[in-house]
Amino acid sequence: MNRLWFRFRQFTRQFWFIPALFTLLAIVLAEAGITLEERHGVPQSLSFIYGGGETGARSLLSAVASSSIGVAGTVFSITIAALSYAAGSMGPRLLDNFTRDRGNQVAMNTPSTTFAFALYTLRAVQGGDQNPFVPHYNVTGAMLLALACIAALVYFIAHVTGSINMTNVVNLLRDDLEDALSKATREPEDSQGKMTPPPKEFWDNGAAVRATHSGYLQLLDVDRLLALADKENVALRLYVKPGDYLFKNSVVAVGVPHMPEGVLAALTLGNTRTREQDLEYSVRQLSEVAARALSSGTNDPVTAIDVIDRFGDALCGLGGREWPDGVHFSGEHLRLVRPTTTYGSLLDSMFQMIRQYGKTNPAVMLRLLEVLRIVADCTPAPERQAELRRHAGLVYSDALENTPNEADKAELQKCYLRLVGYLPKGNQQP
Repeated sequence: MNRLWFRFRQFTRQFWFIPALFTLLAIVLAEAGITLEERHGVPQSLSFIYGGGETGARSLLSAVASSSIGVAGTVFSITIAALSYAAGSMGPRLLDNFTRDRGNQVAMNTPSTTFAFALYTLRAVQGGDQNPFVPHYNVTGAMLLALACIAALVYFIAHVTGSINMTNVVNLLRDDLEDALSKATREPEDSQGKMTPPPKEFWDNGAAVRATHSGYLQLLDVDRLLALADKENVALRLYVKPGDYLFKNSVVAVGVPHMPEGVLAALTLGNTRTREQDLEYSVRQLSEVAARALSSGTNDPVTAIDVIDRFGDALCGLGGREWPDGVHFSGEHLRLVRPTTTYGSLLDSMFQMIRQYGKTNPAVMLRLLEVLRIVADCTPAPERQAELRRHAGLVYSDALENTPNEADKAELQKCYLRLVGYLPKGNQQP
């Protein structure tokens, strides 16, 4: 994905884009209907077209305009209430998912589109004995749009109710996570013939490039970097990956034997993290829901358990899929080495915050150990088993230290021992 296409997608996802587009379309359609009728009139065969006079058309258009703006006010009031609830219970970072929902945007914009269409048409209605004109097509269209406003209001109420339901939110975030994992990983490849990157000392005498601006790395154009490295016959090493925050004047990359011009142009920065290439962003959205659910003000362990289950579902769905190692060659020549998300860092993003906030809740810790056991059963790779064992030990240790009840401690120990039975032999103590 190049920067231009990325910026275009970000632009079209803005909350105001669909309303502005639909309002402009409403005015264009209103003018087209007026022009069509002025030139060709209304055929007698179209019996369903509005057939009233100038007074009736004015009254009808005025009623549609006033009622549609009233519906718009109701919709926006519901939206503000829904956003306030979502920000308080699920976190302000999830509001972006709500405002970018196309269903919400269309439903909220239908009344304002109807208002613009009716108001623009109203100016074309002319009475009197000289040159009277009634835009019959547009009056009919305004009536249809009024019915669409009712349908949009009913849909919006039902859609918002589902949008702020915690289980639905968790499921939607799980779908985003699974999609991100699918894009970030690949099917297993034959390890024979793979080239290894040079040692760390290879980069010691390289030329460095520093960030000229600060912000989150939203997009990394790997193809552009590879083309640049090929053209200049250099090897590049990046120190940042999508989702990292770049500090001004910090070292971003090193080039050997020199640093070509244009490396920074392949890095797109912004004020917020995005999900396009940032796998951990999707993970942290779910983790934040669980952390808020485990806070003393909310005290909702069921939601935290739901999040843990969705993490387990996503990890089991990985199967034997591999992460790219971030090493790129052109023939036998090294061109790019870049950091990537690993299985261990993925588990850290998923479970560290939940463990830290939920260590005093035996139910959450028991479910976390049980999910880790199920994931271990679905994960044959030894290095991934080692990461699961590490997290299992951390969970068990924190849970024992913060659980005063002996019966709960015994249950935790039983669950942990069942878990380590699926993991490699060795040091299985926490």
